Amino acid sequence: MTATRRIWVTRASPGAEATARRLAARGWTPLVDPLLVVRGLSPAIDLAGVAALAFTSVNGVAAFARACPDRTRRVFAVGDRTAQAARAAGFAEVASADGDVAALAALIVGEAAGLEGAVLHSGALDPAGDLLGPLAAAGLTARRLALYETIPRAPAAATLAVLDALEAVLLHSPRAARVLAALVADHPAPRLRALCLSAAVAAPLAGLEAAGALGPVAVAPRPTETDLLDLLDLLDR
Repeated sequence: MTATRRIWVTRASPGAEATARRLAARGWTPLVDPLLVVRGLSPAIDLAGVAALAFTSVNGVAAFARACPDRTRRVFAVGDRTAQAARAAGFAEVASADGDVAALAALIVGEAAGLEGAVLHSGALDPAGDLLGPLAAAGLTARRLALYETIPRAPAAATLAVLDALEAVLLHSPRAARVLAALVADHPAPRLRALCLSAAVAAPLAGLEAAGALGPVAVAPRPTETDLLDLLDLLDR
């Protein structure tokens, strides 16, 4: 590959910059232009009766760490990077589901016998998946705490000008995919390939290739960024 083959990174900062570093290490040229921006909220945090914390993103860990000094609860993380962020924030007992929200729910349910209290899911105002439903179905007490929200962000004019010349766009969330779907309705990019973290992320893009608004859509075999970036290896095949 050549250094001019650019990959559009649409996730919010600071995750976008971390993804860009991984792309550069693989020899790709990242174009960081997020479709979402994170805005912190300021809710009251009450950990009375809470036995464990559940995080579905690095942003959730960061938001909780800023808002609350308590690091005594067990932590269940959706994936390894979120788990690493929790450990770096000072949590000692951290378990990773190494998957998606469904895998995280299964991990927590599997540890239910060791939980004496509620599970607090700290994260986005508009979460990408339903964590509380499976936990409640398993008889666990769980509640959600919104610590931040993601706001749609218009890409730069320079990005719009080269949409159809980019090698691919990386999409980490259904929210970003919805923003992209609306964008290409007005700025078609039939050669822009969309690489998605999961089937849920790809769902808002259904029909766009057939309509000529977007190129082929591919889904990572597992919902991890490593699997997502591995899709880049298939671009030349």
